Amino acid sequence: MAEIAEIALTEKTQEEAKDERPVVLKVDHVAKMFRLPTEQATGLKMAFLNWTKGIKGYTEQHVLRDINFEVRQGDFFGIVGRNGSGKSTLLKIISQIYTPEQGSVTVKGKLVPFIELGVGFNPELTGRENVYLNGALLGFTRTQIDAMYDDIVEFAELEDFMDQKLKNYSSGMQVRLAFSVAIKAQGDILVLDEVLAVGDEAFQRKCDNFFAEIKKDPTKTVILVTHSMDAVKKYCNKAILIKDGEIIASGDKNDVADRYTLENLKQTDSPDTDKSEKQYNEAWLKVLAASKPVCSKDDVFEFDIEYFFDQDVDFYFTMTLIDKKRGGLTFDPGPNLYKFHNPGHHKVRFALPVNIFNNGDFQIVASLRVDDPDNPKKPKAIAFANGDDACIFAIRDSRNGDYALLNNDVLSIKCEGVVG
Repeated sequence: MAEIAEIALTEKTQEEAKDERPVVLKVDHVAKMFRLPTEQATGLKMAFLNWTKGIKGYTEQHVLRDINFEVRQGDFFGIVGRNGSGKSTLLKIISQIYTPEQGSVTVKGKLVPFIELGVGFNPELTGRENVYLNGALLGFTRTQIDAMYDDIVEFAELEDFMDQKLKNYSSGMQVRLAFSVAIKAQGDILVLDEVLAVGDEAFQRKCDNFFAEIKKDPTKTVILVTHSMDAVKKYCNKAILIKDGEIIASGDKNDVADRYTLENLKQTDSPDTDKSEKQYNEAWLKVLAASKPVCSKDDVFEFDIEYFFDQDVDFYFTMTLIDKKRGGLTFDPGPNLYKFHNPGHHKVRFALPVNIFNNGDFQIVASLRVDDPDNPKKPKAIAFANGDDACIFAIRDSRNGDYALLNNDVLSIKCEGVVG
């Protein structure tokens, strides 16, 4: 018992020690707004008249609203969100390029941003001169840049091009140089925006190795903005999801990544139809996820069909599985496989094994059908569940492939040898 108590105490002490890591970045109730002009006053008189009429001449676009989070020393912190969600604006506020309308950002340590290609670089200068220029803009002295220079050039693989003007570099070479300056600069906090698309495959492998090494350094902190949920799950220990300028998910990296995947699956941001408002004088149905909507290959995805049907006759459910990523119908069991005789408002549970599929995004649409006297082989559809009423789910598993629909565990082609 004493040993168990000692182990529990040790684990608690380690957890407390982890929680006591210093906060190196604190974003406190940050909000940002831009003014977009709607009409232009042609002179002082027109401006005065607009002012007396209450015409501002601009609209206010609120990009960030009440953003709060903390990053501790040693964190690999992910920020995800769809295009236009406010991620880049947040990074520019963290990097002190923008100032917030309200709230504050507190940074402890040297922060090195890699946000936009070309910022801080002059195409008329050589690669060598640009390294020193960019380093100076980041706040490093010439002596500090001298110490970092060889590592920067070696990582960028541009040893033979450093005395050429930057305007003669290809776009890939410019990206590699800028990225190398950012990650090899001896800063405490590294801010990276969409760097996983930098360079060719060999350079990306080098970046991958760099991330693996920097994760082992408890004094280095990385803030990564990316659309790659594989990268979030692989590198990050914490993450936040931003939507329409607000944080809608934070904390566990896997939960945030799965939530982002689901947000991307949605075709529109329109609110779900409230079926409680429907008149119970017509048939309707919708498909609802009954298990977690992001599955691994070992999971069975469960879903419910909720319906209302007030006629005392047999009816059928038909379902179609749609591959949203690759396109096309994946599965259709036919129009009269699932037969019921349960009028009223009910739910029916279904289970779909997903072990045969590779990674992908899927949608289940359904219809409610009754027998058609004019066509006995094909029941007539009287209600549909598609759009907002359909169900979406995703499969994400590192053991799966991403290209083909079916994985190699369930289907393979046997080679029978040379025949001619």
